[in-house]
Amino acid sequence: MAGKRFEKIYSQGIGGGIEIWMDRATGVQYLYIGGGYGGGLTPLLDQGGRPLVWEGPLDEEEE
Repeated sequence: MAGKRFEKIYSQGIGGGIEIWMDRATGVQYLYIGGGYGGGLTPLLDQGGRPLVWEGPLDEEEE
């Protein structure tokens, strides 16, 4: 796979805040929350506890 592995698909807040990243290889979405000198990353889960998978389009230039 050429190009970036992870893509930021959502951002809220200034200077970090809340972001959702998508793994382009698997489609799994991750929630990142950052602030100050710390931050955390966790996969987003559906109601059944399975990883939430991106179903939207990918950038055409990197497909």
